[in-house]
Order: sequence, then C-alpha cells, then structure tokens
Amino acid sequence: MNVSATPSTASPSDQINAHLLHTVGVAPDRASPTDLMLATAQVARAQLSKRWVSTQESEQSQKARRVVYLSMEFLMGRTLSNALAALELTEGAAKGLALHAQQLEDIASHEPDAALGNGGLGRLAACFLDSMATLGLPSFGYGIRYEYGMFAQEIHHGNQVEHPDSWLKDGTPWEFPRADLTYPVRFGGWVTHENDKAAWKHAGEVAAKAYDMVVPGHGTEKVSTLRLWKAVAPEHIDLGAFNTGDYARAACAKNEYENISWVLYPNDSTPAGRELRLKQEYFFVAASMQDLVKRHLDEHPSLDNLAEHVAIHLNDTHPAIGVAELMRILCDEHAFDWNRAWALCGKTFSYTNHTLMPEALETWPVSLMQHVLPRHLEIIFRINTEFLDQAARLRPGDQEFLKRLSLIEENGERRVRMAHLSVVGSHQVNGVSALHSELLVHTIFSDFAALWPKRFTNITNGVTPRRWLAQANPGLSALLDDTLGKAWRLDLTQLKRLEGVLGDAAFADKFMAIKRANKVRLAQYIASSTGVQVSPDSLFDVQVKRIHEYKRQLLNVLHVVSRYQAILANPDAAWVPRTVIFAGKAASSYVAAKSIIRLIHDIGLTVNNDPRIDDKLKLVFLPNYGVSVAEIIMPGADLSEQISTAGTEASGTGNMKLALNGALTIGTDDGANIEIRQQVGDDNIFIFGLKAPEVRQLRVDGYHPLHHYENNVALKAVLDAIAEGQFSPDEPERYRALVNSLVWGGDHYMLLADFASYVATQAQVDALYSQPALWSQRAIRNVAGMGVFSSDRTIGEYARDIWHVKPDAC
Repeated sequence: MNVSATPSTASPSDQINAHLLHTVGVAPDRASPTDLMLATAQVARAQLSKRWVSTQESEQSQKARRVVYLSMEFLMGRTLSNALAALELTEGAAKGLALHAQQLEDIASHEPDAALGNGGLGRLAACFLDSMATLGLPSFGYGIRYEYGMFAQEIHHGNQVEHPDSWLKDGTPWEFPRADLTYPVRFGGWVTHENDKAAWKHAGEVAAKAYDMVVPGHGTEKVSTLRLWKAVAPEHIDLGAFNTGDYARAACAKNEYENISWVLYPNDSTPAGRELRLKQEYFFVAASMQDLVKRHLDEHPSLDNLAEHVAIHLNDTHPAIGVAELMRILCDEHAFDWNRAWALCGKTFSYTNHTLMPEALETWPVSLMQHVLPRHLEIIFRINTEFLDQAARLRPGDQEFLKRLSLIEENGERRVRMAHLSVVGSHQVNGVSALHSELLVHTIFSDFAALWPKRFTNITNGVTPRRWLAQANPGLSALLDDTLGKAWRLDLTQLKRLEGVLGDAAFADKFMAIKRANKVRLAQYIASSTGVQVSPDSLFDVQVKRIHEYKRQLLNVLHVVSRYQAILANPDAAWVPRTVIFAGKAASSYVAAKSIIRLIHDIGLTVNNDPRIDDKLKLVFLPNYGVSVAEIIMPGADLSEQISTAGTEASGTGNMKLALNGALTIGTDDGANIEIRQQVGDDNIFIFGLKAPEVRQLRVDGYHPLHHYENNVALKAVLDAIAEGQFSPDEPERYRALVNSLVWGGDHYMLLADFASYVATQAQVDALYSQPALWSQRAIRNVAGMGVFSSDRTIGEYARDIWHVKPDAC
C-alpha cells in the first residue's frame, strides 16, 4: 500500500491507510476496528470540508438568504455511513476495509451515536438538515454541543438506570472547532434606564465556543452546517484558591458555567434544574443570534434588511426567548426604535408547534426569568402590553379573552408563556400534521387564530429516505434499485410505482425474504442485548418511542397480558406467534413512565419463562434506544404501534419510518396516522378506538373508566392480575398505584375506553398475518404509499410557504 499518497489523489484504500499512519498514528497492519473507523471518517471529513468551504464561499458571494433553524435537539445518529453514501465513497471504503479483513458495517458500528437529542423532535431536526442540504437551501442549524446528551439507559432488575452518555470521551472526527468564533452570553443582574435607553448590568458571563458539524447533501455538492455551542467559563480555575489547596473552590466557577452544555434536559424537578434549563435555552439562542447578526453585518451594511436575508425558525418553544433576544440586540445594541425593531422581528421569525397538550407548553416563572434574564423579562412585558392593547381594540371589554391571550399566566404563580411569545413574535405558525394543525386553531391557539387566521398553516412532517431506507435497510434498497432505479432516494414519490408489482409473486417473495433477513438480524440483537431468544418467524410487534403516558405503551402492555391469559386459557388454539418489542427512554423524574418500563420487564420475565407459552408470545424491552438501535429495529418490524389517544400526538415520524420499511400500522386516527391511512388505503392499516371529536365529547359528557373495568371481563382480569402482584410477587403492591390511576384516577388518556377496540383490532392483525401472501401485498402497499412522507417534500414546503427561500438558491 502506498501510505504516503495524498488523500486528494489516492484511492479510498490508500487514503484510509494514509490516515491510519498520519492522522490516527498507527501502523496500517496493526489498526484496530476503532482505528479503521477513525481513518475512514477522516477520508470523508476531508471531502466534506471542501464542500463546506465551497458552499460557504458561494453563499457569501451571492449574499444568499439563509434559513437559521434553532433547536434544542439534533438527534444525528452515526455519521460515517451517511457521509460515505453522500460522497459516493461507500464502495471504495468497503473495498479498502476488506483489505484489512473488515466489513464496512462492522467498522461503522464502532462510531458512537452523537448524543445531541432524545426523541422525535431532535430526529426531525436531523432529517431536516439532511433535506436542506440535499435541496441546496442555504442553512444553519444551531444547538448545544452536549457533552453527555440525554443519558445512557441501562435496565437493572427492570428499573431504568441513567448513566452519562460520554459520546465525546474519545473525541469525534466529525466536528470542526471554530477557534475564532466565541461569543459572550450573560445572565442575571439588573437593568438601568437612562434617556430612554436600557442597560443590562449582568452578574455572570459564560463564553459560547462554536463547533461545526457538516451535514452533506445527497446528489449535490451542497452541505448544511450544524453549529453547536459549548459553554466555557471565562476563567478556567481560581488559581489563588488552587495554590492554597482549596481545589474544590478552584474548580467551582468552571463547573458553574460549563454545566450549561453538559446534559440535555436536566432534571427540572428542582429549582436548580429549572434555572439550568432556562440558562441552556438562552445560552444557545444568544450565541446563535450573535453569530447570525455578525454574519449578516459582514455581508450587508445594516440590520434593516435582516428579514430579507435571514429566516429564523423556532423548533418548538425551547428557543422562543430568541424573540426577546433579537429585540434586545436591535434596541439596546443597534439603536433601533421599538416599532422598527418589532416590525423587523415579526418578519424574521417563524414557529413550529409540536404539542397540543397545554401542560407540555413551556412556561417559566416570572421570578425565575427576573433572576436569570431581567432585561428579557422587561421586553416580554412590553411586547405583552402592546399586544394586549391591540387585541383589546378588536374585542373591547372582553377581559377573559385578554387573559387567555396574555404572554403572562396570572392564575397562581405568574409565569411567562413561551408558546404565546412564539406565536406573537412570528409571522407564520405551523402544525405538523393535518389533524394537529386543525386542532391548533380550534384549541390551544384558537384565540390567536381569531386574531390572525392567516398566520396558521400546516406542514406535515417527513423523514429522510437516505437514513431510514437507503442506509437502514440495504436489502430493500437494493430491491427498489433493481425495480425502480435509484431515483427514489431523491424523489420518494417514485415508490408509488411499486403499485405496478403488487401482483408480482416473484417480487413479493424477494420482499419477504429481505424482511425475514432483517428480522433475523433484529432477533440476534435482541438476544445479545436482553438474553431473550425470539423466533424471526413470529410477528414482530414494535412500539419504540419516548416512554410517556400519552404514547400509551401501557395500553400495549394490557393487550400483552390479555393475550397471555387467553393463551393459558386455550393453549391449543391456532395462536399466531408474536414478539412484542418495546424501546424508549423515560425522563429521569417521570415516575409513572419509569413504572411502565419496570412493568414491561416484570411481565416479560413471567411470559418469557412460562413453558406453557413457548414461542407463542415473547415480550422484550431493548435498552438505550437511539438512532442506531432504530436502524436495526425499523427494517425488522412487521407491526408498528402508533396508539396515542386521538388528538394528543402532533404527528409522529416513527410511524413513517416503520411503514417505509414495510411495517403495517396499528393505531388511532391521530397525528400523521390519518395521512398515512389516506395514502395506503383503509385496508392496509389497522385503525381502532375513539376519534378526536369523540374523545373531546366524552370528556365533556364525563368519562367513567370504572364502567369499562366492571363491564369488560377480560380487561378486569388483566388489571386485577397486575394490581394484585401476579407479575411482581416479591412486591405485590408494586403496580397498585399504576392500576388505580386508570380505574380510580380518571384514566386521563382513556386506555380503558379504547381497550376493547384495540384487542379486537389485534385479532384482525393475527388473521391477516396468517395469510402471508396477503400480508406481503399490504406491506408492499405501505412502502408504495410513503412517497409523500419524505422530509424533502416537507422542507420544500417550508422553503416555499414560510421561509421564502428557493432550493439551489446559491
């Protein structure tokens, strides 16, 4: 091998060896799998760097209008395979690694997932960056460079245990530190006013240092930039304290400031946790605003035309403080008068809402905002005063209307409503599925919609086919290439052409052989991560997502117990073997969600070890769910559980990924399930339960879960078995509170109301799975109907309707 060859002229094999020697610092014939992963990453990094420089120079020279996407999470997953595919280096890298007796898939598995997100919000942001790059949209994603991310989840005796996710402990080849990009971020203190000019006398300051990750486009030389901020103390240690031996005090200031970028979503059940979370949100927003303003002023003489060249998008309410921050920058630092600044602000911001649940809409105590961000609280108060004056002119004397609109919640503890700030400060607000967007304007934002009906719109979510089909499911991707050509990667609507092979038995056989191979891989992963042996011939029933009561993992669990009891009662019936697979993390302070995880474990211990059941039923919980685990689960799933209470799930993107890989959906008429049903047809999806209007009406009429408990024999047997300790004999009362919350506590998410319909629909699933030819046809029909759910379509709509940025504008 010519290890001295330069990366720009050598083959991928020689480039890998050159980087082993010169970058990693190891002899090629002694390289470990991790060494090979790092060297291969450097090959891709070199080309990504060239693309980044070229993209930035082009955008700067043309003074392009850019999208600035502010998000608390970017769940990127592993980068190597995606980067190699975008650079068309996959085949060369695979050949180079084969010379080291290694497979690319194995080497790529040595890369840790970037711990920059938790769930659908962060994964959506990652898909969007991929599509922005692929469509050639000038774009920056901004977030926090979390040192430990959410947490690494382990299951000990059924309990979730959280550990730091030290994904950066050995560094990462994918980030580009920007030593010249550091901005001060200030907190606390007080505000003075002289000659109508405000001056914020801050009490503390932290430096925000920039680290870039380059997100490649596919089929283009364009890239997107993910700029992440690390918190760095102004002074690393108190040297005087250190020299006197007071080492704890010496490091105190460093830890006080740098913990801002340690962990995603710190436990906010304590005052210190709530303050840290507010500081996190302001930290990344303040640094990002300074950065975008600097970039704009480098290209333009003033900020007057900011809205013509920058579209700032708020991904949920976490970055909502950006509205007040831009007003502070314009008024306090650039001498804009208030009205001029506010007009500019409203043209610049747009906002995506991701939840219909009022309790999930972020609010901050006025006292905490006063303590951490006193100047911003003043600005928010003024925005609120002028906004309510405007609203009062339209509805004079309607004080209840004004209370509902106010940016300040006055009932009980006074709190700042960040969703309200986002709506008032944006020119466009969107929901993320047709039902969600409709409900937004009729429920939580109905008063705002009455004021500004044109401000609200819908843009249904999507997922990138490069990650969730081409990369996650190479077998199916190859079959699609052979059948349709490769254009589907950049135009997912090409999948509709699969309708032409629905009656092709040879295609169906290939499709199902690929599905079984994916199930074998998933079964092997289940065995290695849980020790449970499952049959790939069983129906793989999958519910993988954040553990939350509204996601209704508990309803799924009730069906598992009902099925278990039914098998014991009639073991000789023609049962369709089923493996029920859960994965997901519960927030560290969420007691009920953690209890559900433990219940899944306890029921699994009983069911999986009952010799009377054999392979008729298995129940497993896969720990530490993330992007890379999802890439194993999604292709192997037969059934996708999307069972939230109708009217609670904004959209869902897991439903799209699973259907894209040939899983049939069982779900309520909620979120994007409705649009999936419209695309695949009623016969190719299993819909059950109450619809959103029925849920609302039942709440109005009065919902009585006890009625369902007393009148459904199977449901009563399930709940009694759980409550009486059948699955927790060492602690019989362990799940009494969980059951009581359903029967006596109001069953807020109406599991008991939907139980009978859910169980009956699961019987329909069994009946269809017993007909392999018909099941395969409907699975193929699901893949064929997924074209509309590409994130390329989603981003195209954002660009056209909200951001007013043209693809390939630069």
